[in-house]
Amino acid sequence: DRGTDPAALGEVLVAGPLPLAKAAAVHVDSADAEADVSAAAEALAAADGGDDDARFVVDGADDHELLWYATQELPNLV
Repeated sequence: DRGTDPAALGEVLVAGPLPLAKAAAVHVDSADAEADVSAAAEALAAADGGDDDARFVVDGADDHELLWYATQELPNLV
């Protein structure tokens, strides 16, 4: 219901279970991104409210590339 709202770009809502057979790949943060991603999640509401310091923290999570795994690689990932 957010339509073309720029804040919703890239947003995906999964309303129910998604069988792994429907997935082509998975994207995972590397271990070194954990602290930045956790901090960004905590700062998100403040950043959305206009807090520039919080926006800086959220933007810091973008410095990490997501790792890409084909579905047949998942047993090695977990």
